[in-house]
Amino acid sequence: MMRRISAVMYRDMLIRLTSLTWFFFDLAVPLLYLLMFGVGFDKAVGMGVTTAGTSVGYNEFFLAGVLSMSCFGSAVNQAYGFFHDRETGIFYEFMTYPMTRGEYLLGKVLFQCVMSVVQAVLTLGAAVLLLGIRVEFGLLPLTVAAVVAGIAAWFFSLAVFAFRIRRNDTFNTFINVAYFILMFVSSMFYPLDRMPAWLKGAAYVNPLTWHTDVLRYLTIGVGDPSLVLLESALFALFLAASFLFAVHTMKRAV
Repeated sequence: MMRRISAVMYRDMLIRLTSLTWFFFDLAVPLLYLLMFGVGFDKAVGMGVTTAGTSVGYNEFFLAGVLSMSCFGSAVNQAYGFFHDRETGIFYEFMTYPMTRGEYLLGKVLFQCVMSVVQAVLTLGAAVLLLGIRVEFGLLPLTVAAVVAGIAAWFFSLAVFAFRIRRNDTFNTFINVAYFILMFVSSMFYPLDRMPAWLKGAAYVNPLTWHTDVLRYLTIGVGDPSLVLLESALFALFLAASFLFAVHTMKRAV
C-alpha cells in the first residue's frame, strides 16, 4: 500500500520541482503574510487585541491565522490540481492502476501535508527569531498534528467539489468565493468578541474558525480550553466526514 501512496507523492513532488519559483513561494508565502500583514497591522493596532480575556500583540494573534490560512490556501491549490487531473483524464488513468481511491487521495494529501509542515516550521521560526513572538514549544508536536489535520480536512472537502463541478470557470469562481467568505467570516484576522451577533454566529460554525482557534491555543496559549477542546472535536468530525464523502464522490465519478 505504501508503495502506491509513495508513487502519488513522488508524482506531485516532480510537478513542484518543474518550477522552483512555484516551489519557493509555496513554502515562503505564509512567512511573507506574517511579516507584511502582521507587522503592518501590529503597528496600526498599537495596544494589541483582546481575545478570550487576554490582551496580545497583533503579531501573536495573527500567527495562528497565518498557519490556518496557509493550510487552506495549500488545500485550494491541491484541489485545483485534482480538478485539472480529472479534466485532462489523468485521474481516470490513475484509476486503472492497482490502487484504491483512498490510497490515491492519501498520496495527494500526504505530499501537501509534508509541504505544510515545512511551511509551519519556517513561519514559527520567523515568528520567534524575527518578531520575538513567544511560542509554546512544548505543544509543538500538537501544532504540527493540527496543521496536518487542517490541510487534510480542507483538501478532502474541496476534492468533493473538484469532482462535482464540471466547468473550469465555475470551479474557479466557487474556489475564490469560498476562499473569501470562509477567511473573513472567521477568527483568522480579528477576535470574535466584539463582532455583531449574526457575524459571530456564522464564524462559530465555520471550520476555519475552529482550526484557527485550536492553532492559536497551541502556538501562544491563548483561548478558552473548553471551547478549544470542543472545536478540536468538531474539526476532527469535519475531517472524517470530508474523507468519507470524498471517497464516495470518487467512486461515483469513475
